[in-house]
Amino acid sequence: MELRKIKPKKIYEEVSEILHEKIRAGVLKPGDRLDSVEQLAEQLQVSRSAVREALSALKAMGLIEIKQGSGTFVKSVPPNRLDFPLSTAMLSNKLDIARLLEVRKIIEVGAAASAAINRTEQDIQAMVQILEDMKQAHGDGELGEKVDYQFHVAIATASQNPLLATILDQISGLMIDTMKETRRIWLYSKKTTSEQLYEEHMNIFLAIQQQNEELAKQAMTFHLSNVEKVLLQYFETTDSHPL
Repeated sequence: MELRKIKPKKIYEEVSEILHEKIRAGVLKPGDRLDSVEQLAEQLQVSRSAVREALSALKAMGLIEIKQGSGTFVKSVPPNRLDFPLSTAMLSNKLDIARLLEVRKIIEVGAAASAAINRTEQDIQAMVQILEDMKQAHGDGELGEKVDYQFHVAIATASQNPLLATILDQISGLMIDTMKETRRIWLYSKKTTSEQLYEEHMNIFLAIQQQNEELAKQAMTFHLSNVEKVLLQYFETTDSHPL
């Protein structure tokens, strides 16, 4: 019988899990201020650096907000985000992101095919509006990211399978939480990249509008492969720094 080896946890991971569980259980509520790094280190009998790393991990998940000069506060997040295993959310290198993109590709290619079969006129109108917003977002990193997310959610919704929308929300949320702001804005603010993304989204939309299942799959595969290429290129241009 083969058994999976147990990997020893790092101190900061244990600290993260303790705080994560308190947030999940509602002991720490949205708006609550966490104790200082020094206080947490003393209470948990760990180093201050371990606490700082733990807080960075929770911040990357979108669970806490660190306000300079004010302290660290618990953020209000959707319940399904809290249910994601903390170990899964700690994605910090190129290989992790490549794996996450692979999962996204598997799910979203199928979602695009399903949307092409099941979409309604209301779904089409929703996508048209999102694409118009996307066109206006050229050069605006934050807005570009927002409408991109809305477009992919609209596709999942058009599949008429609520489970797809829920799963996509979790995966997209995980990607957003684990990507630093600089990476996200870099992806959506470069004019040439932004225009290319718009064109790829338009091709996906047209395939769904025409109810062409095979073309929808091809367009989504092409788009997500290009996103992966752009993100991995970012690693090269930044000396492969972690996210």
